[in-house]
Order: sequence, then structure tokens, then C-alpha cells
Amino acid sequence: EELGDILREARPARFAKNSAIFDEGQDAHSFFVLLHGHVRATKTTPGGEQIVVRYVAPGETFGVAMAIGLPRYPATATAVEDSVVLAWPSSTWPRLVAKFPALATNTLQTIGSRLQETHTRVVEMSTQQVEQRVAHALLRLAGQSGRQVEHGVEIDFPISRQDIAQMTGTTLHTVSRILSSWERSGLIAGGRQRIVLREPHKLLVLAEAASGEDGPPDRA
Repeated sequence: EELGDILREARPARFAKNSAIFDEGQDAHSFFVLLHGHVRATKTTPGGEQIVVRYVAPGETFGVAMAIGLPRYPATATAVEDSVVLAWPSSTWPRLVAKFPALATNTLQTIGSRLQETHTRVVEMSTQQVEQRVAHALLRLAGQSGRQVEHGVEIDFPISRQDIAQMTGTTLHTVSRILSSWERSGLIAGGRQRIVLREPHKLLVLAEAASGEDGPPDRA
């Protein structure tokens, strides 16, 4: 009954692949639950560089700027494939959480989980070599949106090498070099914006291994 009350406030919306659901800095007019597809959240640095913050999987909330007291969206949300969302006007948020406290609790737990993920990535960026960071990124994506296929675990949405570079603070050239090497050694299989982890256990060993190189983390 409570779920029905909440859903009556929502409207469904469809977004074509590569279309923006909202833009960074735009007034936070709505908050969303993703029903189908995947959404990429990105931020733009003062220098104009894009950084992939995270990917949103079906069933997740996003764009809940009101929950953290922000009047504008802190990132851009883009559909990476044809996607369907439920959207609520932000003006309904105070009333809904007052009437349904579990909504606020669950949303804050989601935000806390994402904050912890961000902290983990900051540590990786500060302490790990680029190969370790790329391995962690692939394992994280497979854990969030992986599906079992015949020869391993496929990241179940389109993702480019440029996306991985933006997630790991490195360059497209470096990511291409690493992934091509891993393809030759059979750790992964690649296709057009598709990646299959053929040897997830070996990738985990790579991700957790202490670097054999001297000096600070590779910032290439």
C-alpha cells in the first residue's frame, strides 16, 4: 500500500542511448529510479576534462540531490543504452520522506555506499599503479552489472576504453595498451564496447598485488 502511494507520484520516462537525463549544474527538478538500462554519471573538471563518477544499474535511485541538500545536480547523468526511469518531482521529496521514513533511510544507505565507493577509488588513485586501478574498475563493474556467459563474466552494458580511462584517471592510450595485453594473455575478451572477464580470479590477483615498480603510482 505504501509503495503504491509512492508510485502514484511518479511518471515513467524513456531516454534513448547517449541522451542526457540531466546535466551537471542544472536545477534538481526530479529524482529517479532506473527500471531498465544503464546510466553513466560524469563530472567535468574546471579544465574541461570528463570524469566518470559511477554507473547506475537497474533498481538504483539517482539524482536525489534534495536528499543531500543540493539545489542543483552535482553530475551529469547519461543513458549508455536505451533506458527507462521513474521520475518524481523534487518538490515531493520532503513530503514523501516525512510520510515514509524508510524511504529516507534507504536513500541515505545508498548514498553512504556510494560515498564509501568514492573513498575506495580515491585510495586506489593515490596508492596504486594504473594496471591495478584498471583491474579494480573492471572487477567493480562486473560485480555491479555482470552476467555469467559461457566464457566468463560479461559487463552487461556498453562501455568503451575511454570510459575506463575516465574512471581510473589515466589515458585512452594507456587503457588500450593494458586491455590489449590482457586480451592476448586470455584474461579478458573484448568487442565493440563489450568486455568479458575470462579470468576474474587472475584479475583479482593483479588488482591486489603489490606493484613491482619503484616510485609513485603511474599517473599516465
